[in-house]
Amino acid sequence: MCKPRRLLIVAILAIAGSTAALGPARAGGSSGAGQPLPVSAASLTQQGQQLVWKVELATPFSPEGLAMEGRTVCLLVEPTTRGSVGVRICISGPARRSRTPRLFYTPLAGGSSAPRLVAATVTRSSTRELTASFMPAAVGLDYARLRWQVISTLPARACLPPTPSPAGCFVTFPPKPALIRLHEPRLVGCVPSGPAWVFQGPKNAREIALTFDDGPWYDTARFLDVLEREHVLATFFQIGDQISQYAQHGLDRRMLKDGDMIGDHTWDHSAVAAAGGAGAVTEISRAAAAIRGATGGFQPCLFRAPGGNVTPRLLSTARALGFTTIQWDVDPRDWATPGTTEIYDNVVRNAHDGAIVIQHDGGGNRSETLAALPLEIHTLRREGYRFVTVTELLGYRLLYR
Repeated sequence: MCKPRRLLIVAILAIAGSTAALGPARAGGSSGAGQPLPVSAASLTQQGQQLVWKVELATPFSPEGLAMEGRTVCLLVEPTTRGSVGVRICISGPARRSRTPRLFYTPLAGGSSAPRLVAATVTRSSTRELTASFMPAAVGLDYARLRWQVISTLPARACLPPTPSPAGCFVTFPPKPALIRLHEPRLVGCVPSGPAWVFQGPKNAREIALTFDDGPWYDTARFLDVLEREHVLATFFQIGDQISQYAQHGLDRRMLKDGDMIGDHTWDHSAVAAAGGAGAVTEISRAAAAIRGATGGFQPCLFRAPGGNVTPRLLSTARALGFTTIQWDVDPRDWATPGTTEIYDNVVRNAHDGAIVIQHDGGGNRSETLAALPLEIHTLRREGYRFVTVTELLGYRLLYR
């Protein structure tokens, strides 16, 4: 049986191809031109549902410059379970119209495959450091025991002095793969902060929140299929009395496991703005109880009024119950079934940094919205947008047990 380090290196060699193939590093080599960028520190930890990868190099680097120099800085992750497939997660430059670095991952088995974008939050505190947070499912992993190692590479043609291997040279950190034991967290709530009534998120990051109203519905699972395939997070505002009928087979638990967020959209879509304090309390509280029951204990902190109709009294009531009332600032009016093209055009045309987009997964025939969704995702992603939940957009703290 191969030793852990050998397993990771052999796996990466199998898929590296011409751009990131690895070979032995020359001992005592320089950290400048002709040698891989040395790694001075790295860690992989779990924070709630997220994996957090931090890497610090000994020299300044730019993510976009890595590719131009033929270099890679990647995280290798491999489950300890026999037969499981590991992944290589590599740093890349920003998308068009964005300043934020990206991550791409490739499975470490099954032959060559195109790198896939990781739904991740990437930040930098200095020119030597990068921190990335992402769901294990975003890179095809489960909550399990994992081995990990950072690898910095340089192709053979650039290695100085020349190495005997045509594959190239590399350095790893730590020298032997480290072990992390992931546990599956249970999301039990979120903590609202800031304004009680929100139309959009901050405009200082290229992020966008897709939201869906009036579910769960018979087509909601198909919406989740698209989001999972595209590794996109969304927020679902649910009607309480539809949960028992349509949220079968763990649909709401599936949402939370994917990293999606669930919000309260009243018990039966009543006009709570006119219902007053007591009526609104009943509508919101019954829906929240249904969500807790379907999820195994998650208490939502996001509320959306039917039709977006609110009064100062309703906003005050919702906040007293622990909710922020969420409006929107991009509305393709998909509920009127204007056609897939019109829905798509409206979302893409009006998208902006910090936008909250309202669409519908329930309340009628939503086939047009479902058809438009992957088109919206592909275009917005090309424009450099990262898809986040409303809670992440607003910076809310999540509670786990």
